[in-house]
Amino acid sequence: MKLIIYLYKKIFPLFLGAMFFFSLVLNLVDLFMHIANYLQNNCSVKDILTVMLYYAPKTIWYAVPVAMLFSVSYTLSDMYATNELEALFASGVSLFKFTYPVLLLSIVLSFGLYHFENHLVVWTYEKKILLQEELLHNKVSGNNAEVIVISDNGKVIYKVRKYTESQKRIQNAYFVFRNEDKELEAIIYAPAARWNEEEGLWNLESPTQYVMKDDSLVITPLDTAFTNRLTESYEIFRKSIVDVQSVNAKDAKVYIDHLKKAGLPYQEQLSEYYKKFSFPFIVFLVVFLSIGLTGKTKKNVLIISLASCISATVLFYVLMMVTMILAKHGYISPFMGAFFPVFFFSIASAILLKFSRT
Repeated sequence: MKLIIYLYKKIFPLFLGAMFFFSLVLNLVDLFMHIANYLQNNCSVKDILTVMLYYAPKTIWYAVPVAMLFSVSYTLSDMYATNELEALFASGVSLFKFTYPVLLLSIVLSFGLYHFENHLVVWTYEKKILLQEELLHNKVSGNNAEVIVISDNGKVIYKVRKYTESQKRIQNAYFVFRNEDKELEAIIYAPAARWNEEEGLWNLESPTQYVMKDDSLVITPLDTAFTNRLTESYEIFRKSIVDVQSVNAKDAKVYIDHLKKAGLPYQEQLSEYYKKFSFPFIVFLVVFLSIGLTGKTKKNVLIISLASCISATVLFYVLMMVTMILAKHGYISPFMGAFFPVFFFSIASAILLKFSRT
């Protein structure tokens, strides 16, 4: 127990210091990229600081894996350089036995990083983007025009002239219904329709229904069998493209389900969805990798630790970028696109640990 406390006391100060340092650097980089625009638009210091505050959780999310890698790598390398690990090995304590509490901590941090991103980072980052666009006068309206949405695997098609975000209302809307064989069943025209949040349906205003009979369209009374199929959320009309990275896992799943129902490509979006679950494992991987790299050198511990943490992080990001591109183009599955780097680095870390001094 004393060894665990001793190890945590050496790692935690380094981890917190490195995390806040890397987070601050990322925030300052974002500030310097936009500082000229802020000054041109006469933004106040308070508004700029608010943008930085909203961006802080996102920078912490990026900084945690790098900080964890640096703190563990430096601590273990320093203990090796000062012969502390040699004393542990001589007393019968293996490297894995000594460091497994850090591995357990990294697993807890991995799950924590997922929830941190899903419940806080997404919300604050959206606030940051909205405020930044407002300050720079780049705010984009949620209104849309000339929208076509394919739903229910091509069996329901929405053709909308205009969507008004403030009212969740569509105008000059045609709803086309087709059967399993994609043959026309009916068309409903409505001058306007409003989204009913409670029922999850569109309430049509003064609709006219046309049904196919004897190869021609005839006007018939409105049939709820058709209107009950109008369940596509208003968000689909507000945004023709949703950035899966900028929404939480629940909203991302809703959007991907919409793409599947519409028969549209969804490989890239599904890969990004799986990445939300795979990326937090980088915390576990960097700790595992740090343990495997222990004892490689006794000289220039700080420089070697910094170089190794930067190199390992860059390699992980590059590998994930490559696999995500392969998944996007269908060469590998979306699941493998997101999780292959996790599997690869886990195996590499296990091999390094096997051949490290214990």
